[in-house]
Amino acid sequence: MSYYSLISLMPKASFDPDAQAFITAAVITDVTQQGAINTLVLDLKGYSIWTKFKAIYPIVGGTASQHKYNLKDPRDLDAAFRLTYGAGVNHSSNGMAGNGTSGFANTKITPSAVLTLNSTHYGYYSRTDNNLSQVVLGGLSGSLQNFMQIRNANVATFAVNQSAPYTTFANTNSQGFYVANRTANNVVNGWKNGAKVVTTANLSTGLLGINLYLLAYNNGGTTAGYSTRECAFASIGDGLTDAESANFYTAVQAYQTTLSRQV
Repeated sequence: MSYYSLISLMPKASFDPDAQAFITAAVITDVTQQGAINTLVLDLKGYSIWTKFKAIYPIVGGTASQHKYNLKDPRDLDAAFRLTYGAGVNHSSNGMAGNGTSGFANTKITPSAVLTLNSTHYGYYSRTDNNLSQVVLGGLSGSLQNFMQIRNANVATFAVNQSAPYTTFANTNSQGFYVANRTANNVVNGWKNGAKVVTTANLSTGLLGINLYLLAYNNGGTTAGYSTRECAFASIGDGLTDAESANFYTAVQAYQTTLSRQV
């Protein structure tokens, strides 16, 4: 028997079932991308935070049809929170970005249906630096708001299940991994690249009854705040402890580094 015949008979490495389900649904054929997804799932489970997510968008594969899938539930259904797009979203191996005038992604996640008033987080990995009034994730209905505006006039602004006032911090570069995180009715903190940069006592006031958007925000059914910041990862789920938030960054940054698109 030849060497190559022996190689063909050797058992192939198996992937975590959740990673494999996503790889199959999104038709991820690149071995580096497959490995990155599998390691991401294993890391999130290893840190005991996998169950805290309603949606994880790895934005991998390079095409609209691949970027739409939710790692937590990779069915091609609204009920699985897969993304649908407005015209003007550009896709590449580095992520997806809106054109600033019409491009956005609808997560199909309605906070009042699936999130918890006093325990919610939003994550966004931005590969683009600009200092513009753009919203990378959010929704608004009357005074009730959820949004991430990661750099406008060198200030980042987060809102999580609340009305004004909002959580703000100085930010002179919009690249990086951001987490807006509520852990109690009077605790909201903001994270950038695994470091907690601000904590405020802004009160929770309710859960939105409209879908959250990426690359823009849903203003009561009208899309606004279009963003051109390239998204390489996004997440929506329960609130995270300080240790969980730091570990979350470690897992996501390792994922981006494997894909050679880290910032």
